Amino acid sequence: MYRERAAVRLGGAVRWASVSAGDGPVRVLPDGCLDLLWSSRAGLLVAGPDRTAQVGRSVPGERWIGLRLPPGVGPAVFGVPAEELRDRRVPLTDLWGRAADDLAERVEAAAEPVGATPPLTVTDWSAVAASVLEEVARARLRAAGGPDPLGARVAARLAAGATVAATAAEVGLGARALHRRSRLLFGYGPKTLARILRMRRALDLARGGAPLAEVAALTGYADQAHLTRDVRELAGVPPTRLLAPPEG
Repeated sequence: MYRERAAVRLGGAVRWASVSAGDGPVRVLPDGCLDLLWSSRAGLLVAGPDRTAQVGRSVPGERWIGLRLPPGVGPAVFGVPAEELRDRRVPLTDLWGRAADDLAERVEAAAEPVGATPPLTVTDWSAVAASVLEEVARARLRAAGGPDPLGARVAARLAAGATVAATAAEVGLGARALHRRSRLLFGYGPKTLARILRMRRALDLARGGAPLAEVAALTGYADQAHLTRDVRELAGVPPTRLLAPPEG
């Protein structure tokens, strides 16, 4: 079970929750974002920006609550450059110390209520726990003076299909300066972010029913073969595998 919804008080962020139904591999595609996570097994974690898909293994009954921050916002919330978290899953205590322990107690109380009458549904406990994560992230973002506005501008232009050169010109930076700022904000340079965002855009179109050849043309790939190669490099499997309905 996986569900997500827009955050209530943190613009552009997404709350999500999942409960593992069985033991098996879980593939998480890169998206240019940092996530604040709580797992019933592992506690509070920060998921850094991935360059390629992360493949883990689900544990039956494990519950996850997540707050996915918009591209470029994570560094202001977590207090470290995104590149320090690239391709990593880091215990929140490594970044926030005692404050992370206090937050863990609040999230666990919300996600694992004792004596609730009637018993809370998945929708209920996930919404309460996610609201705690959102409240804390919002407060830390406010204390940091807000996110670097460059992050939203760069991510929006690249997500819309603009070239890196055009994006750099629009935000008034040279190529090297944009690369340096992008590593701090997103964890990698603008070319990598553009590839990831283009893949996400292509997969969204394909899930909506568009044929892959049409998707490739609409999203700037040379042809369907180019799309397939790029998705395989970033996701570890071809798009047909990602688009196939789940077994069972």
